[in-house]
Amino acid sequence: MTRRTEWPGADTGADPGPEYAAEPSGGPPEPGRGAGFGEGAGRRSRSRSRSSGSPSSSRAEKGEPRDPVEQARNICLRLLTGTPRTRKQLADALRKREIPDEAAEEVLSRFEDVGLIDDAAFADAWVESRHHGRGLARRALVRELRTKGVDPTVIDEAVGQLDPEQEEETARELVARKLRSTRGLDRDKRLRRLAGMLARKGYGEGMALRVVRQAIEAEGEDTEGLDEPF
Repeated sequence: MTRRTEWPGADTGADPGPEYAAEPSGGPPEPGRGAGFGEGAGRRSRSRSRSSGSPSSSRAEKGEPRDPVEQARNICLRLLTGTPRTRKQLADALRKREIPDEAAEEVLSRFEDVGLIDDAAFADAWVESRHHGRGLARRALVRELRTKGVDPTVIDEAVGQLDPEQEEETARELVARKLRSTRGLDRDKRLRRLAGMLARKGYGEGMALRVVRQAIEAEGEDTEGLDEPF
């Protein structure tokens, strides 16, 4: 007596149906997916698999071009989600993705018209955030905005809103936070460390030296000779 073997979940004797036929070819049929037994059944299944395909794969095989303007718009929207960016940053991203210049220009100009790209607002927010958050001075802020492709005139207007007195006050706060960690070092080493910290944040030599000298004096330490450039 011949025993009949059934794969769990298989509909024996039934045609594989459209679901299996849409599966991409390239491997043996899995049990339970309507595969028949024998060489002929295998050929028929593979033939149906090759002749069919999902709509998306068919479009890809036909090489239907996507609208570059639509591509550019989608890329920009993704990049702008939660993170403001300058026009140059977006233009560089589109160029990297090989979006045609004409399509990129159309989308970038449109985004500027509706306010999704606003380099002036970006620069103002950048100065506010980086000065109060990181203590950066004008020189460092100008350098960062230049790397982001902001127009020099826009940069000047943005950093010009930073009051010189506020900038010096921020420098004092930075030194005060760092001062304790330099105690125990000799005076010249403290000077170099504190002034160097300010220099890295974009503060000029004159301001840095003055602020550090006053902070050390406030601790009762002699500052004679500290007027020398560091």
